[in-house]
Amino acid sequence: MKPGRKHNAIIAIGLISAILCPCAALDAQSIEELRDMSIEDLAQFDISSVTKSAGTLGDAPASIYVITHDDIIRAGNTTLPGMLRLAPNLQVMRGGNGGLVVTARGLGGNAGAQSFSNKLLVLIDGRSVYSPLYSGVYWDMQDLLPEDIDRIEVISGPGATLWGANAVNGVINIITRPAGATQGLYATGVIGNKTRDAGLRYGGRVGETISYRLFAKGHRNRDTGKALDNDSWRLQGGFRVDWTPTETDRLMVQGDAYQGARNQTGAAREDMHGRDILARWNRDGAMSSLQVQAYYDRTGRKTRAGGGRFTLDTVDLDVQHSFAMGSAHRIVWGGGARVSRYNIDGTANFLFVPDKRTLFLANIFVQDSIALTPRLTAIAGLKLERDPYSGAVLLPSARLSWKPTDPLLLWGAVSRAIRSPTPFDRDVVERLDGDDFLIGPSTFRSEKLTAYEAGTRLMASSHASLSLSAFYNAYDDLRSIEVAPGGFLPLQWGNGIKGHSYGFDSWADVRITDWWRVKPGYSLLIQRFRFKPGSAGLLDVHQVGNDPKHRLTLRTSMDIGPRINLDADLRYVSSLPSPRTSGYVELGARIGYVIGERAELSLSGFNLLHKRHLELPATEASPVPRSVFVALKWHL
Repeated sequence: MKPGRKHNAIIAIGLISAILCPCAALDAQSIEELRDMSIEDLAQFDISSVTKSAGTLGDAPASIYVITHDDIIRAGNTTLPGMLRLAPNLQVMRGGNGGLVVTARGLGGNAGAQSFSNKLLVLIDGRSVYSPLYSGVYWDMQDLLPEDIDRIEVISGPGATLWGANAVNGVINIITRPAGATQGLYATGVIGNKTRDAGLRYGGRVGETISYRLFAKGHRNRDTGKALDNDSWRLQGGFRVDWTPTETDRLMVQGDAYQGARNQTGAAREDMHGRDILARWNRDGAMSSLQVQAYYDRTGRKTRAGGGRFTLDTVDLDVQHSFAMGSAHRIVWGGGARVSRYNIDGTANFLFVPDKRTLFLANIFVQDSIALTPRLTAIAGLKLERDPYSGAVLLPSARLSWKPTDPLLLWGAVSRAIRSPTPFDRDVVERLDGDDFLIGPSTFRSEKLTAYEAGTRLMASSHASLSLSAFYNAYDDLRSIEVAPGGFLPLQWGNGIKGHSYGFDSWADVRITDWWRVKPGYSLLIQRFRFKPGSAGLLDVHQVGNDPKHRLTLRTSMDIGPRINLDADLRYVSSLPSPRTSGYVELGARIGYVIGERAELSLSGFNLLHKRHLELPATEASPVPRSVFVALKWHL
């Protein structure tokens, strides 16, 4: 069967399963999940990304935005990057054919899109999907059923003390729902002018203590052109098991496997595959908790027509312990080790020397939350990390949190983070007409950041909340292109750019009536970079980040009666400086209708204001097209 026919058959099976499934009534809880959380409930929302321990959103001393399960469902997005657009403190730029930049507070890169967006750590249920090969994320290799995502915690600002060296400008922590919350049969099908998507999931129980789910998902997307060969596709299946043998112990095991292919503008098609398995054990006590987590992850990509390939195998072990010391101290400490082995088959003009390595990373950290007074808390943390290229490095942070009144939080922070070198920085060789043109030298150092932050979170009333965070980031040793010590060629990576950026992220949540909610957001980013003395000054300093100065978002959600929900997202992004790319205004919208008590039918549209628009320079990516699709989902 041809790939296009195979994908259409999978989508058709999903749609038929949804329509013909002998379902009972969609339970009231599932319908209610489509309603937005109240603003008061959101302030008490449990989060873990800021301190690696249980806490509430209203008390978190960081620039953190939580994309809730309801946000994800009501937005209608079928891909993770699409869901991440819901976070006002994230910058998401698409380029068609899979080209993508996701970053926070700038430094989104300026060439090759994916290959240069390298300062954001991304985790899925504690498993890092940040590639050690080039310090970025292959977003076309990450996918989940939207219904299975519990929340996405998005931190803008460094998180290296807890999460490691590469959490420079932010952390995205994607957390899926327990198997016990996804019981019964669920089917979904999507069909539109650019997208085909189908998902099937079944959740069940074994006795009173074990819950499980199995799922399968297929996705096909065509960003440009009309030919079947000018698209991307992906098939995925997986499972999750949750076991609670005692009141204090929890064990979770999950895994998935996938394969797919992606078209590239002006290049050969890429095939991709991967599989992973993760286990996590938690013991929760009245005054302490312990967590042990381990996972194995294998990924691979291959460019057709002799374009090269790689495989990457990663084994990771992480242990953390939190406990109270007296009435004033809450301590979290732990450590971990990660072994990554890769094998790269390059081409005659793009290769790595050596073409295989085993990378070992280890760390130990400690953080103490100190209650100075009932309303004033200091948080001090330190991580010692040994990475494969930079050796041992200290990553400290300090935060201060003050609640002068219950509705108001004021906080400030000073942090240090680095982006450690990768094989792309140290081992790459690019050739032109048989001669070395660009190399990764052994002298390439870590890129460094010292960040200063201050912010506030205000519960203005039971119907409105506001979050504002300002930052000043001082960068040094950013990657540049330099001439060889003995002459002009080969060029080589260097650390010849430094500078700073400053600005703020802000957003609000306003419930105008019981059925109408509005969420505006605005971000300002000003960057000042320069070449350091002794640098060759090649290209433009914007090679470290071609980012918009202004971003404005406005999301509105309405419940029109008990069965109709309407959502719309308006966004404005200002121009990119170099290469200059015009700013744009775009709109996405979704209307959903609950059919009886068992299903929901929805119509979603994205980029509705223009047939096509550019989000990245035309030299790097193709325009992003308008997309419209119909979705049907059915619960048992």
